[in-house]
Amino acid sequence: MAKRDYYEVLGVDKNATEDQIKKAYRTIAIKYHPDRNPGNKEAEEKFKEAAEAYDVLHDPQKRQQYDQFGFNGPQGGFGGFNATSMNMDDIFSMFGDIFGGRAGFGGFGGSAHRGPQQHRGSDLRLKVRLSLEEIATGVTKKFKVRKDIPCSHCHGTGAEDGSGTETCPTCHGSGVITHTTQSIFGMMQTQGTCPTCNGSGHVIKNKCRHCGGTGVEKGEEVVEIKIPAGVAEGMIINVPGKGNAGHNKGINGDIQVFVEEIEDERFIRDDNDLIYNLLLDFPTAALGGDVEIPTIQGTRLRVKMEPGTQPGKTLRLRGKGLPAVQGYGRGNGDLVVNVSVYIPKTLSREEKEAIEKFKHSDNFQGDAATKRSIFQRFKNYFN
Repeated sequence: MAKRDYYEVLGVDKNATEDQIKKAYRTIAIKYHPDRNPGNKEAEEKFKEAAEAYDVLHDPQKRQQYDQFGFNGPQGGFGGFNATSMNMDDIFSMFGDIFGGRAGFGGFGGSAHRGPQQHRGSDLRLKVRLSLEEIATGVTKKFKVRKDIPCSHCHGTGAEDGSGTETCPTCHGSGVITHTTQSIFGMMQTQGTCPTCNGSGHVIKNKCRHCGGTGVEKGEEVVEIKIPAGVAEGMIINVPGKGNAGHNKGINGDIQVFVEEIEDERFIRDDNDLIYNLLLDFPTAALGGDVEIPTIQGTRLRVKMEPGTQPGKTLRLRGKGLPAVQGYGRGNGDLVVNVSVYIPKTLSREEKEAIEKFKHSDNFQGDAATKRSIFQRFKNYFN
């Protein structure tokens, strides 16, 4: 894929300030973040492309070189940064200050290199299917999860018999290594994770025979996950620290729970509103009377229907819908009742005779206003 102009990638003009560039990058990175687009290769490429553009434009020296020479900067690039060759952890470590901590639902990114790094376990993904009743109240679900857990032999250290660790000979305990390259603009330095210790700053003297020095083994854990009320299809709930254990007593990963809704037989969901189709019998529609409406909360509401209730009438019961997810709105939605009138397909002889008596009554023919209303509805529908 041909490279796009870095300003075009971030959607800013060439006079954009550093704050404008930072804000534009964060917006794009959140939109295409892998936690929000699992398995989406196109989103991943756009995420990397934005990171490469930001790497150049937020640095005054690199930006000046890019404005002058375009992509033909020092060594044909800028400090060795190439979007297609970078992995996500590298990008998180370089631009952690943009996101303010790694998370799946509500925050994105990772911490930048600031010395030796703890190994972070990978995230796990689970799927949970919820009924509307569970969504209305919130629910706690238990999952038996197979994942990496601390090694039972070395207790997660990765060292045999408590032999401990020693300072990494490659990075001398810093966790990072520095590359220096000569360019037409002078010496340029870039930092990366030490390949010997993977950023920890130390190496194990005598590796554990059970886990091979990783400090983790395969195991199972029963995890309780609290699902808040009001969640919707496609939402992702992040559970910090319940993912795979990090190597050598590192940081645990997270669990990302993907929400699926089970179709309900009574209600149709419209955001936080619920729609209920009431099938009203003809006598009640004509004469009026009380009917019972079910709610998602498990109660039944008695509602008075006025005489002459027409098919298509809508009732709105305030606050009887679903709650908003905490932090993403307030209160409950409504329960919207759509009224239909049931007309029997078959009639007994007595029923037919009774209806025949009213067939030619003016009151059963419909008044002019009603006919105009029906005509207008059909006209609007076909237009």
